[in-house]
Amino acid sequence: MTDNATDIAVVGFAHAPHVPETFGTTNGVEMLVPCFQQLYTDLGITKSDIDFWCSGSSDYLAGRAFSFISAVDAIGAVPPINESHVEMDAAWALYEAFVKLKSGQARTALVYGFGKSSAGTLRQVLTMQLDPYLVTPLWPDALSIAGLQARAGLDAGRWTERDMAAVAAGDSGDVESLLATPYVADPLRAHDCAPITDGAAAVVLAVGDRARELCERPAWITGMAHRIDTPVLGARDLTVSPSTSAAAQSVTGGDLSGFDVAELHAQFSHQQLILTEAIGLKPETRVNPSGGALAANPMFAAGLERIGFAAEAIMAGTANRALAHATSGPALQQNLVTVLEALA
Repeated sequence: MTDNATDIAVVGFAHAPHVPETFGTTNGVEMLVPCFQQLYTDLGITKSDIDFWCSGSSDYLAGRAFSFISAVDAIGAVPPINESHVEMDAAWALYEAFVKLKSGQARTALVYGFGKSSAGTLRQVLTMQLDPYLVTPLWPDALSIAGLQARAGLDAGRWTERDMAAVAAGDSGDVESLLATPYVADPLRAHDCAPITDGAAAVVLAVGDRARELCERPAWITGMAHRIDTPVLGARDLTVSPSTSAAAQSVTGGDLSGFDVAELHAQFSHQQLILTEAIGLKPETRVNPSGGALAANPMFAAGLERIGFAAEAIMAGTANRALAHATSGPALQQNLVTVLEALA
């Protein structure tokens, strides 16, 4: 690793507790303040040391206009800040911050995302991201869309219900017991679906020598790319993810060897199967050691958490090379892939 000022690393990660419901406001302030304080303490900095701030959230999830502006209360009014926002998962806010640092306009950035999923009927609220003319009026909820995707894969022979249960069970779970549970949306059972989760997450990025000053073992971002498939559900094969494959090919060059950890933003068990195949992960790569979105799925922060957990493994010394994936939109429509490495 050279001292190039455009070498960018994750140097800090914090997230709020993963809980089914919080009693705070929908602007996330109560969840964000402890995250920011943890990062300040861990890195020995103050908010004045952050050159650029970028957030990811959703006004329609919050149920209020410009909720991201009121979330800035978590930062404080003084000193003034350079701030931006994306109306999607905060993994894309990290991408914006990454570009900002690459351009030389900042040396440090703090990226955060938040979502209070319990504030409304989440799986119906997500219908609002569908085609407003042809699909939203039918009002298919998130489980219905995912169920269509899972059924398409089962009918095509791409996976089985046992494969799906094995994803949810992990290395030590009881697949048979899971298969004996009832459907919640055929062919999905409760263990196949991410839980409703309130939460927030924050990541600090830094460039070159500044990253080394802040972190003993930075997680250097050696590649980041995102691609998009059509939002028209009937115009694509829901059992595969070409955009994930394209993004992964862009950042890895097809070399998937040496990945110790992969954090995949799979909100349903069958989606982990799709993503693993689309990326081309090797059997020796540990997938979602954090538990993934099936363990906790804070909307608009879960994708950022995948990057955070992957970076955390590198910073802790338990991994040397990691891959992180984030998704947005229905049935894996938009996908972002990030490669992080521990470099000398």
